[in-house]
Formats: sequence, structure tokens, C-alpha cells
Amino acid sequence: MLVLTWKIFQCKSALKKQLISNTNNIMEPVIKINPGASKWDIRQRVWDYIEEKNLANFPRPVHNRIPNFKAANQACNRLAELQEFKSSQTVKVNPDSPQQQARFVTLEAQKTLLVPTPRLRSGLFNKITPPQGANKEQLRVCASSQGVKDFSVPVGLDAKVKVDLVVVGSVAVSEKGCRIGKGEGYADLEWAMMASMGAVNESTVVVTVVHDCQVVDIPEELIGTHDLTVDYILTPTRVIKTECKLPKPQGVIWTKLDAEKLEKIPILKKLRALEEQAGKDVTLGTASHAAEPGLQTNQPKRQPRRRPRRNTQQDTEGETSQESRREKKGEADQKPRQQPARARKDSRGSGRGDEEGEAGKVAKGRSRRVAREQGPEEGRGEATSQRKLPQSVTTVYLGGIPAGLRVSELKTALRERSAAPLRLTWQGAQHRAFLDYSDPQVADQALEALQGLSLNGHSLQAELAKSQRGHKRSGQRQKPSAAAKANASPPDAKSDAAKEADQ
Repeated sequence: MLVLTWKIFQCKSALKKQLISNTNNIMEPVIKINPGASKWDIRQRVWDYIEEKNLANFPRPVHNRIPNFKAANQACNRLAELQEFKSSQTVKVNPDSPQQQARFVTLEAQKTLLVPTPRLRSGLFNKITPPQGANKEQLRVCASSQGVKDFSVPVGLDAKVKVDLVVVGSVAVSEKGCRIGKGEGYADLEWAMMASMGAVNESTVVVTVVHDCQVVDIPEELIGTHDLTVDYILTPTRVIKTECKLPKPQGVIWTKLDAEKLEKIPILKKLRALEEQAGKDVTLGTASHAAEPGLQTNQPKRQPRRRPRRNTQQDTEGETSQESRREKKGEADQKPRQQPARARKDSRGSGRGDEEGEAGKVAKGRSRRVAREQGPEEGRGEATSQRKLPQSVTTVYLGGIPAGLRVSELKTALRERSAAPLRLTWQGAQHRAFLDYSDPQVADQALEALQGLSLNGHSLQAELAKSQRGHKRSGQRQKPSAAAKANASPPDAKSDAAKEADQ
């Protein structure tokens, strides 16, 4: 009996050692990364593979998310095996779905659980406070996204907190500890802010929980000074100790941020003021498009879905629908006396004046619609960049934009391909965008870089805008307003307008 017990103990020890692998025992990655791939290319390969193999739970598709992979609970349960977790007191776990079980394991072990505020909107992180004597089911509720809201208290920058272990999500990670997130940079920024307030340091253990297929080869040259590296990788089948040699961020790198980012994250403004009082250099960087390609800490907010407006929709050339004209005509017939005197005077002019007036309305409607699609933050950025545009620009048309893609994700792909424009006109509802560049040579370079661009599994089409093809001088920008409308209006639409004028 004693011999049998000893053999069982030896088998368990051997199995545990086999599970904890290191860089000297590297398994062949399932997903092959091509030489010269960018961060965005690696994200796309991982997202596409997970979707193709049906390896994820809700929410789907996994593109532009931390994938909620199947068997995530099994991977999270391995957290309790780590000696660093057993000896920890305070654990910070990200709020994503695949790490929900990690939050439960932390609460079940009666450790202090800190969860970051989603997108850092209202603070840095919250302390989860379960009810007194909570059972397992209650702890599971506290670990859920709704429980994080209902059973938490905010933790301020002035709080004396020491975080012993950090759990983050990843899109891709290498066995050497290089990590790639979904591209918005919040995990990196959260760590930098905790480092600035003294809550973490170089010796703080960082763990990521991923599917086995998300462990890929990531070139170290893609990892910047702001990027967070990991010490352990937990998968459904393995515990990988990375022995990462790259240093972790020591604090917020203010030159990577701009004023727009500070407006979106108020806690950053407070931290900057504190560091400025302490005599530190808090000089901000330039505009968002000037940031280095890997940095995603300046993305706009997610845009809510809106119903399409029937009376202001136009096609590529800025043409107004016939239904819109009839509605406008009906309104004009019902309220003829409310028309301003100046407008009545203009309406007595020639047909050409009527056409120009209609084109002006279309152009104004287009600008208002673009601003609505982009949201208030994007609208401000659009107006600013428009004032700074040179007199002569070259415009590139980008078509085939998939439904559901956010403008922030497109900007990310453009920066990582070194094709960031002076201005981006977003028309997601029409599955297209227009990119303004300083001169034809820069536009040609961008066109070459955008060839083969694929987002969310859809190939995008990049070419010069219609107004700049042929033998036209490509440096002159023509907005798709009155001129485009006059050139592109079909004969039937024109005859309808003439009929309305006759009536």
C-alpha cells in the first residue's frame, strides 16, 4: 500500500512538471506567422483561425475582441496551480469574458480582486466586495460582468495598493512572453498607470489566459517600450513559463498620448496633473496619426448602431434619392409661407441656380451625416484635420469595408501599414472611406501598402478616387458634392427634377 501511494505521488509530480513547460521545450505553433508580419496581420490570422475552426463561444465573431475561446474555464483553473498565485494577496484580472473563471478562482481563494473599469471610462479599477459569507454561486455572480458592476467599490489613484499578480487577456502571445492585444492598448495603459502609482513593479507577475492556437511566434522587434509582456501563459492543456527577458513598462509614456486621449480618459488627466506636480516630464505627443504603428491608446469610442436616415442618404456621387425629393417637395407645398424671403428670391432664378442650391443641401447633409457616423470625438478630429489640409491633396478610395467595422479599427490597420492619411472620411454605412494624402507620390506609396488588405475576413479595394483618375491632376481634391452629383446623376433622376420644377 505504501509503495502504491509513493508511485501515485511520483506520477502526479511528473505530470505537473510536464505541464509547466519553458522556452527550452517549445511546441510547434498551430498558426504560422509569415516573415515581416505586422501586429495587425498576426491578429487577423488568429481571429480568422478561431472563426474558421469554431473555437469560440459568444460573442461572435471574435474579430476585434479578446476571443472568448472554448475551454477558457479549464485554462483559468490552472491559475490556482501557480505558486505565485498561492502566495499572492491582491490580484488584478481584466474584465473580459474568457477571464471570468479567473475572477471566480481569485474570489474563491479569498484574495482581493481588482477589475479595471471597462475602457477606463470612470476610473482605473474597482475592488470586488462579495456579500459576507457568500457561497460559490454568489461568488460566480460577483465574477460576472454584471457582478463587477453591482459588487464593487472604486479604487482611486491615491490609494495605497500593492498588486501581487496581474491576469490579462490576449489575442496572440509567444512562448517568449511577447503579447499582442486587440489593438486598443488598454491593458498596456492600465499597467503603466498602476506602475506610476506604485501598485506594480518589474517583479510583479503577469499571467495571460489563451487558447493553445493563440500561442504563436511573435518577432520581438514588434514589441515596443509601452507593450506589456507576460511571465506565464495558461492554456487548456499547458502552463508555460516564458522566462521573458524584455522589461515591462515603468510608467505612462506621455509622448505616446495626446490631448484627445486625455479627454476620453479623465483618470489620465488626474494622473498627469499629479506627475506634473512631482516634477516629471508630462509632455504630450502630437496628433493620433503621428503615434508609432503599434500604439493603440488613442482610439475613439465604439459607435452605437443607428437606424439609417431615409431623407439624407446619398450614393457615391452624392445623389439624393427620389423619395427624399418627394418628401422635401411635400414639405415645401405644405409650408410655402414659412420659406425665408431670400430663399424665395433665389427660387425665382434660373434652373442652374436651383441645381446649385440642391447640391449645397446635399453637401451639407453629407457632412452632417459623416459627423454623425463618426461620433462627436471623430467629428472634432475631422474638422481639425480639414483646417490643416494643404491646398492640394490626393484622395484614395477604399471600398469593400465590412459591416460592423469601426473607424478606429481601420485607422489601426492604416497606421500599421504606414499608410495613415492626412484626413480620413468615414462612410461605413456605404462600406467605403476616402483617404487624403499630401501629394500623388505619398498616395501611390499608400496604395501599394494597402494592396491585399483584409479586415474581418473581407478584402478591401484601394484605388485613386474617381475625381483623380485619367489625366486629371491628382493633386486637386474634388469633394463628392455638387460637381460629382452633376456628373453622376442618372437621366431619370434629372427628368424627375425637371418635372418637379415644371409643377
